[in-house]
Amino acid sequence: MTAKPTPLSGFPELLPAERVVEQQAIDTLRRVFELHGFAGIETRAVEPLDRLQSQGETSKEVYVLRRLQAEDGAGDSGLGLHFDLTVPFARYVLENAGKLEFPFRRYQIQRAWRGERPQEGRFREFTQADIDVVGRDELPFHHDIEVARVMVEAMNRLDFLPPMTLQVNNRKLIEGFYRAIGIAEPLLAMQAVDHLDKMSRDGVKKLLTAIDGISDELADRCLDFATISTENASFVKRVRALGAEHELLDEGLDELGQLMRALQSVASHRVRVVADLAIARGLGYYTGTVFETRVEGLESVGSICSGGRYDTLASDGSTTYPGVGISLGVSRLLIPLISRGVVQPGAKVPSRVLVALVDEESRPGSDEIATALRRRGIATEVAASAQKFGKQIRYAERRGIPFVWFPASGDDGTHQVKDIRSGDQVSADPDSWTPSEEVEE
Repeated sequence: MTAKPTPLSGFPELLPAERVVEQQAIDTLRRVFELHGFAGIETRAVEPLDRLQSQGETSKEVYVLRRLQAEDGAGDSGLGLHFDLTVPFARYVLENAGKLEFPFRRYQIQRAWRGERPQEGRFREFTQADIDVVGRDELPFHHDIEVARVMVEAMNRLDFLPPMTLQVNNRKLIEGFYRAIGIAEPLLAMQAVDHLDKMSRDGVKKLLTAIDGISDELADRCLDFATISTENASFVKRVRALGAEHELLDEGLDELGQLMRALQSVASHRVRVVADLAIARGLGYYTGTVFETRVEGLESVGSICSGGRYDTLASDGSTTYPGVGISLGVSRLLIPLISRGVVQPGAKVPSRVLVALVDEESRPGSDEIATALRRRGIATEVAASAQKFGKQIRYAERRGIPFVWFPASGDDGTHQVKDIRSGDQVSADPDSWTPSEEVEE
């Protein structure tokens, strides 16, 4: 006897009604991205290991490919599954640079894999939705503003989700401040301060003072800087009040100030925008603007939408392709909300109409009705068997199909359609009838 299969931890599978919610979100994102002129692409699932391992701390979580029937002692294939969509996109740009028009604007909604410990919001297989703009040799700062505005617009349109907060910062601002106060290894300090959303100030201070050259006094100055958070450009005066001076700091303050002013017009009660100077992002390839996003009531999951500016990720030795992008974790966002009951699953099936079946001999006639309705864009299915009409109606109820169509009988040739939510039944013509709006529960 075959044992019942058990779910694989970290590899979520959605039921049809849950998949409807995911697809609704994906369709909304795609429409917004395309409205702004971003072209859709899809990259291969695997990348060379040396490329994956060169891109930050996530490389330790890469799934490696190896043939099951490989000879004893054979190593891996030198390939691994991509852990995000930015690294493969950078490679894609390098391979296709001669065929692309720069600045190149792309969106990508695709699976990625990461070998980390599964927990709420963290999966080993998941879907991401990315937008990026990449230039050749240079990329003006206004594209940082553009990708942020596009993603805020997209999140605003996901109106079935709880409110969100987009947190923005700038690596130049952070590095400039740390260098101004005498910290020799700014990246190590950034990575320590990036834990402020999970640890207390004292806990992060211990991480900072464990870094060579960072005293208690320097750690406190780092934390005074990192705890600045405003919903407008007033952070500039607060940073200036800390008394640090550095050219890179000035550049970062200017860029973040521009970004915050430009985002005020798209911020809303659904998507707040905050300049949060603790945000740094752990991946080493970010060089300027950085983004993170939190969801109200889902703070324990961490950031569900992140990204930033990367000036040196893609280079062929003679030409550099700087870029800026932002990625929304579709699985990371939706699956916890669905499992908590915050977001309700949608319809089990797309069908709006079930065409009833009088008997098996009449199936061709029911098929013709269904074809006429589908021709006008109405999702329709025909009953699986010619049971009593009461049982066919209950079948539609279980499937979540709101209308049942009764083919014409007798000499009058009149079809009937029943809205099983309200109980209303009316005469109908398959060439003109249109389903009514949803009935209020």
